[in-house]
Amino acid sequence: MPWVLSGLGLVILLLAGDALVKGAVNLALRLGIPALIVSLTIVAFGTSAPELLISIKAILDNAPGLALGNVVGSNTANILLVLGIPALLATMHTSECATRKTYNFMIAATLLFIGLAFRGVFDWLAGLVLLGALGYVLLDQLRDARNHRRCGADDMDEPEGADPSMPTWQIIVFLALGLVGLPVGAGLLVDNATIIAQAYGVSDTVIGLTLVAIGTSLPELATTVMAALRRQADVVLGSVIGSNMFNLLAIIGIASLVGPITVDPEFLQFDLWVMLGASLLLIPFVFLKRDITRVWGIILTALYALYLVVVLI
Repeated sequence: MPWVLSGLGLVILLLAGDALVKGAVNLALRLGIPALIVSLTIVAFGTSAPELLISIKAILDNAPGLALGNVVGSNTANILLVLGIPALLATMHTSECATRKTYNFMIAATLLFIGLAFRGVFDWLAGLVLLGALGYVLLDQLRDARNHRRCGADDMDEPEGADPSMPTWQIIVFLALGLVGLPVGAGLLVDNATIIAQAYGVSDTVIGLTLVAIGTSLPELATTVMAALRRQADVVLGSVIGSNMFNLLAIIGIASLVGPITVDPEFLQFDLWVMLGASLLLIPFVFLKRDITRVWGIILTALYALYLVVVLI
């Protein structure tokens, strides 16, 4: 039963997160907030809402390993699994992508995160540091986007979930479903994931690194598979890099203001370095103009399978 309830909680989380994004985006546009600001803030925060609610619920339930494992495991899965599986289906022409600056930000965020982890706890001070770094990144992206538009690129795409014809009552329904569904889904998933951990004699950290991390990475996996099949490699690589950076800076930054997140020594000895190593594997695709071929897809997917074996044994 805990497995079924965990799955139900995950489904509720993902559906509620999607509803919240649609409702918040259309409300913001209706209030006159520029589409650029909506894309950089509301969409980014909304799509990470499931991970954030899981982390907050885990902290309140005194399961900090699950909160930290969710983020670290998701970042590792995003690179090895979310990029690996689509590459098995079709070569992703990442040689054409301009993601150097965002990638540098992601590596800087990863190193900052690891440095703060060696303090032994993510407390309110670490949270403020992470959120300060996030603020800098968002301001830089806003400045770049404005310069891009000033140079003649005024064809700003509508934010994800935007629907100018959506009636007000539907916006309210989406917001209500999101605000109610997120905590309900997080509660179901965290409570039952903890039961599973106890039943199999593993730690909350392991459940966070595996079951929860893979579950919350499923939407990104679905998106990247479709983007790869449509040969939109820039969407694939950009979304993975942006998601990883946001996970580190925003989710743990906000969650650590709710309560301290103690760092299990296993993170310092193994998992954080796997996350960093996976991030560095992107160097050939970002800087050396290499495509993610099927061979790379096999390598990345195999590395993730090996990581799961090591974590679970």
